Amino acid sequence: MTTKQEKLNRLCDKNGIIGALAIDQRGALRRMLGEDTPVAELENFKVLVSKYLTPYASSILLDPELGWKAAGTRDKNAGLLVAYEKTGYDKTVPGRFPDLVENVSVQRLKANGADAVKVLLYVDIDEGKEVNDIKEAFIERIASECKAEEMPFFLELVSYDANITDEKEYAILKPRKVIDAMKVYSQERFGVDVLKVEVPVNMKYVESFAEGEILYSREEAAAFYKEQSEATHLPFIFLSAGVSAQLFQETLRFAKDSGSTFNGVLCGRATWAGATKAYQEGGEATTIKWLETVGKQNIVELNAVLQETATPVVFK
Repeated sequence: MTTKQEKLNRLCDKNGIIGALAIDQRGALRRMLGEDTPVAELENFKVLVSKYLTPYASSILLDPELGWKAAGTRDKNAGLLVAYEKTGYDKTVPGRFPDLVENVSVQRLKANGADAVKVLLYVDIDEGKEVNDIKEAFIERIASECKAEEMPFFLELVSYDANITDEKEYAILKPRKVIDAMKVYSQERFGVDVLKVEVPVNMKYVESFAEGEILYSREEAAAFYKEQSEATHLPFIFLSAGVSAQLFQETLRFAKDSGSTFNGVLCGRATWAGATKAYQEGGEATTIKWLETVGKQNIVELNAVLQETATPVVFK
């Protein structure tokens, strides 16, 4: 029987760094490929990404609705994370509350070969107890389920503000929102093994990264990366949030230089987004060619940056 530690180690490369590929998108992938794309085509796209890119990834994150075929075609050395939450949230109700896929349990994910469970939680640390208490109880329940099944639990935190939608206005609040959410969900009662988090600042507004207005000097931004790193005792990895491959790599270098001890990444669209256009324009053959060239280059270059910048993690 595989132990929890062995499962966690399967998700890392030989140096203890998590270089995971994320393609658990459902609604977002449908929007990228076209709203009328049949389920079989969405599944097939994931199969191609898994088959042609996992030889270069330490693990892959998939979903239980469209991802099982792709899980079966991943490289033998790639670990498997599976999302447990439904995609999106009910926009008619305040709070961005999470929900789980109905016909899925941690027990079933484990039986299907998952090495870890991932749950996405939208968090506004300032939204009030009436919202955040429900979210905390939700995560506590999942923690208990993972503990019972000896399954590693990856918690993805995505910050927001319930009252602010303007990107620039939110960029000023983001560092505190991200860091304080990490502090809360690092508590033992949430049973998290690895946090998947945003970088603490919107790099579009950082000096020497910004193309327009600057909200943060490099020194100010660096201080937030250091503060984020010190906010948790847990291993943590960065999500790419759909930015370009080049910007993501530059961001990781900046994080390292700032003193961040992040342990890797779960990188999605920054690696494979261009393949959706190839799929639409030329079908499977064109997509394979893109994945074997540009996609491979994206992930190989990212891996090289990770070896320079990420802190190895040892699961005991």
